[in-house]
Amino acid sequence: APDQPPAPPASQSGGCGVAGGRMTDTRRRVKVYTLNEDRQWDDRGTGHVSSCYVERLKGMSLLVRAESDGSLLLESKINPNTAYQKQQDTLIVWSEAENYDLALSFQEKAGCDEIWEKICQVQGKDPSVDITQDLVDESEEERFDDMSSPGLELPSCELSRLEEIAELVASSLPSPLRREKLALALENEGYIKKLLEIFHVCEDLENIEGLHHLYEIIKGIFLLNRTALFEVMFSEECIMDVIGCLEYDPSLSQSRKHREFLTKTAKFKEVIPISDPELKQKIHQTYRVQYIQDMVLPTPSVFEENMLSTLHSFIFFNKVEIVGMLQEDEKFLTDLFAQLTDEATDEEKRQELVNFLKEFCAFSQTLQPQNRDAFFKTLSNMGILPALEVILGMDDAQVRSAATDIFSYLVEYNPSMVREFVMQEAQQNDDDILLINLIIEHMICDTDPELGGAVLLMGLLRTLVDPENMLATANKTEKTEFLGFFYKHCMHVLTAPLLANTTEDKPSKDDFQTAQLLALILELLTFCVEHHTYHIKNYIINKDILRRVLVLMASKHAFLALCALRFKRKIIGLKDEFYNRYIMKSFLFEPVVKAFLNNGSRYNLMNSAIIEMFEFIRVEDIKSLTAHVIENYWKALEDVDYVQTFKGLKLRFEQQRERQDNPKLDSMRSILRNHRYRRDARTLEDEEEMWFNTDEDDMEDGEAVVPPSDKTKNDEDIMDPISKFMERKKLKESEEKEVLLKTNLSGRQSPSFKLSFSSGTKSNLTSQSSASNLPGSPGSPGSPGSPGSPGSVSKSTSQMAAITTKGGLVGLVDYPDDDEEDDEDEDKEETLPLSKKAKLESS
Repeated sequence: APDQPPAPPASQSGGCGVAGGRMTDTRRRVKVYTLNEDRQWDDRGTGHVSSCYVERLKGMSLLVRAESDGSLLLESKINPNTAYQKQQDTLIVWSEAENYDLALSFQEKAGCDEIWEKICQVQGKDPSVDITQDLVDESEEERFDDMSSPGLELPSCELSRLEEIAELVASSLPSPLRREKLALALENEGYIKKLLEIFHVCEDLENIEGLHHLYEIIKGIFLLNRTALFEVMFSEECIMDVIGCLEYDPSLSQSRKHREFLTKTAKFKEVIPISDPELKQKIHQTYRVQYIQDMVLPTPSVFEENMLSTLHSFIFFNKVEIVGMLQEDEKFLTDLFAQLTDEATDEEKRQELVNFLKEFCAFSQTLQPQNRDAFFKTLSNMGILPALEVILGMDDAQVRSAATDIFSYLVEYNPSMVREFVMQEAQQNDDDILLINLIIEHMICDTDPELGGAVLLMGLLRTLVDPENMLATANKTEKTEFLGFFYKHCMHVLTAPLLANTTEDKPSKDDFQTAQLLALILELLTFCVEHHTYHIKNYIINKDILRRVLVLMASKHAFLALCALRFKRKIIGLKDEFYNRYIMKSFLFEPVVKAFLNNGSRYNLMNSAIIEMFEFIRVEDIKSLTAHVIENYWKALEDVDYVQTFKGLKLRFEQQRERQDNPKLDSMRSILRNHRYRRDARTLEDEEEMWFNTDEDDMEDGEAVVPPSDKTKNDEDIMDPISKFMERKKLKESEEKEVLLKTNLSGRQSPSFKLSFSSGTKSNLTSQSSASNLPGSPGSPGSPGSPGSPGSVSKSTSQMAAITTKGGLVGLVDYPDDDEEDDEDEDKEETLPLSKKAKLESS
């Protein structure tokens, strides 16, 4: 079908003259389109449409006047028998004459509906339909006449009445009922054979006008879409004359030579003698009808396409019959496979046999699933796979190419059948002549510069090694058996070009075709990494495959270097420590880092892909790889500051080291990060106990918590590990803000804490809140700014953190969001002895 006409015209101001005066209504604004010979819509202009009675045309007509100058763009009578179609709410399409299709594209749906109602009114149709010919096209009187009459009466088949016959056929096509009656009349009276007799007379007399009428008649008979008529027209005695009639197209200055091509140029090759005459006739008939459909009949218009559906079906069922008849002829198939595998068969003959088998398999694609099953089972029983193995081992490239196509049909149909065959033959044959290894060799040795054949073969191999289409039964698992076979007998053949080309620090051959081939191999290996688990893992580690693959990072072809990187990224993505240890032991980040540095400041796919790989390691917190990268490559990467990935990795590494150096602080940070700090239910760490190790009796007497003589010393002893930790945190504070630790809690920035000490007996914990004293700002005990210290929130920027007691313990806690605890804390604070408050809050 042709493309739809373009969208309706955009809204513009202005109007144009139409019958009945000036018109500015945008509802009637349209574009006029005609369908050209290339089946594309040509824009004929924009204007306004109206419907009115035109005396010259003797009927209601559609008029379109150009909005630019008021000239007439379209004047079309609404014919009662013309089939109009409304599409997409704003399009009306119809055929004005043969091979002349028109379309109106409306700016607004309302305008389209208005004109559609006018058309339906003239034709006596219901405007709710979208295709007027779907309803009965005849008026009540015509329908009554058709129902009462026994059939359509055809003019006598004479040379002088050909024009009358052509008009009758053309006028019957728009009406389904008249088409039916015309078809019945043509069948019953043997009319087609009589017409073909007149065709011979016209050709002998060189009566061109009569031949043109016959062309129109035969073309119209095709459009009747009747199987019974096709069987007459495509019979052995009639088909060449039908093709002859279609040579005289009135729109062409010279007739075509279709019959000459079919009889002299096209030759029927019988690679194996066909003894069944019916089968032979069916093959001839199918070829000729296919030729008529593809070459002889003119391109159908928008309305004619559905009228040729029976022709498509005729060809389809013919192919099904041919496949069925050949399949049942055991002698034919036996001879075919015997000659295919016979070494005495000459190359030209073998090529014809393989091409026949290829076409035979192509025909099978038209079969229903159950018939296709039977077809391939028959071929399998006849030994098609051993035959392909023999053919693929031959030198003739054309024969091998056709054999590859046949193999692709088999793999797509039933990969398990192919796998079972190759595993059985492995018990009898050497690896070199195994079917899959032959396929791999043809992939590797593809001479096409674009490697078209290699791409196809790689796809077939991928299907064969895909566990998703492997069967698992109670007795055996196809995946285990086949993958064990593949890695033992075939994988070394697949990786041979890769290993041969990566013996040095850079690829030994780096031409485009080699790079393409290696990229295909890497694509298949990457697929194996993703789907084959331990089989491919053992192979990669034992054969040191990743190191060899990363040599390709030095290729001048970016696509190949990216394939190598993608292979490594897929391995890292598995987060498998076996792979990680292998990568670290062999220092396999070195080629990647080298490629990254060589790429420089260029912002390209290589740059992004390498950064993404390191970012994955950071985000997924793969500790072993993080440590390995920082310990070995930090100096090369520390200056990269346009992304925070590498600084983030360094931070991850330092956090890991801190945890290892001070497990107690790590434990405290974990507790504070994961749980809200509660004074009445917790496990106290040793250092925390030192904060709260007080004597209740002393508290009641209003004495100092620690004797003044020992206060400074004890403060320093107690705070030493925490202050050291805080100093380390301060050193990284700016770095954390840039990289990762700009932490928000409940939508607000977490407060930062400052520990300060004064001489003598003074000890303050002051809070500097960056939350700007928002009401209800929660404390952040687990915030990165204060790991290991309880948090407090001040009620004003200058207020000291309150020290409260509960259950005989002193704690630096305050939770404004816990109302009850707030009130309780305030009450307790007020009840403290004045001497104690003075000592604790003195500054």
